[in-house]
Amino acid sequence: MAQQAIPLPAARLGRAVGATGAGATVSGVVLVLPDGDPVSARRPSPFSYAAALPLARRLARDGRAAGLVAHGVHYRAGGWNGGDARLALDAQWAADEAVRRYGDVQVCLAGHGMGARAALRAAGHPAVNSVLALAPWIPPDDLTATGEPVKQLVGRRVLIVHGTNDARSDPELSYRLAERAKKANRDTCRFEVHSDGHALRQHRPEVHALAVDFVLGTLCSRPYARPVEDAFAAPPPLGLRMPLAAGFGKSLHP
Repeated sequence: MAQQAIPLPAARLGRAVGATGAGATVSGVVLVLPDGDPVSARRPSPFSYAAALPLARRLARDGRAAGLVAHGVHYRAGGWNGGDARLALDAQWAADEAVRRYGDVQVCLAGHGMGARAALRAAGHPAVNSVLALAPWIPPDDLTATGEPVKQLVGRRVLIVHGTNDARSDPELSYRLAERAKKANRDTCRFEVHSDGHALRQHRPEVHALAVDFVLGTLCSRPYARPVEDAFAAPPPLGLRMPLAAGFGKSLHP
């Protein structure tokens, strides 16, 4: 007897963290997109989802007073799967769901690895005003990163962060993608985390502080810290190879 494949679950949002109490006003939503695989029809990895939660919690904690809510996104499956771009479709669904739940709110897509690729690809959703792409995965055979579209980034603020020692997602490809994105959308900047790898663990406090500054600036109109403001204003390549300084969090506005 032939075995029937177990149907995959639908995409869904994880539990909300942030301004979720009774009477709370939600002013912005961050959708955190976990890493994934280039090809997979299996259920998404619970470890990738768990790895994304610390960023969601940090963003929600620091943005609670401003009405910020964060959700992790559970994918239908763990793979991008070529032209299907399944993770990007799940990111678009998540933005739709955020609008359904919270009304006319602005959304930031914040992804890591393959989730960062999904965030960049889904940025054209009308509710999305910004994209935070941590160590975005670009196909290694796309040597000039020209296969990734950038027109959907126009009108959004885009921050790319990449470790220089990333052995899974080539940082040079994210630089080339950022170059193309900057030509279409000047509100694009990129920080390099020297000596850090794909997971950005070595300088996690600085990376999270940078993420908080960017997200609260784009969703809650809080002034950016000087390094972020300078990165957006600088022409390439300076605005695309900005080093993430140790102790960045100390420069944040109170």
